Amino acid sequence: MNIGSKIRDLRVQKSLTQEELANRTELSKSFISQLERDLTSPSIATLQDILQSLGTNLADFFNETCEEQVVFSKDDYFEKTDPELKNKIEWIIPNAQKNMMEPILMTLEAGGSCFPDNPHEGEEFGYILSGSLTLHLGAHSYRVKKGESFYFTPDKKHYISTKSGATLIWVSSPPSF
Repeated sequence: MNIGSKIRDLRVQKSLTQEELANRTELSKSFISQLERDLTSPSIATLQDILQSLGTNLADFFNETCEEQVVFSKDDYFEKTDPELKNKIEWIIPNAQKNMMEPILMTLEAGGSCFPDNPHEGEEFGYILSGSLTLHLGAHSYRVKKGESFYFTPDKKHYISTKSGATLIWVSSPPSF
């Protein structure tokens, strides 16, 4: 592990100059510079002081666990096609059902629909990327077209349908897909 580069990364994240970090830790700017270039090593006490000034501690600083994936590509998506309902659903954040919300990319063929969903707790949001659809919410129907979005609390039976085809992003919290 390169302690110096990790300290430099933390300092930059906190928008501090070497001089500002040196002042906060009562060290010299040249010591901070040498430390960040791995030309010198700090004592444990000095390292603790530096880390405290950067808002962390020894345990977190030396924790080498892999960070959770943040960016996902098409190769990461999980896809399900339903020829009967003429739709394709892509979970664009894999394993999102464990999260507070679950965004999906949905493509409806002409004449397609999305499975009916019974009333439940939470919130639902959609953004139409292409085409248009009808949002059926209880006894009401709403036309939604490209560039428009919808949001509702799913306390009524709901589903979407299209005559011409549509692609949309749908976010459900908590996950219900």
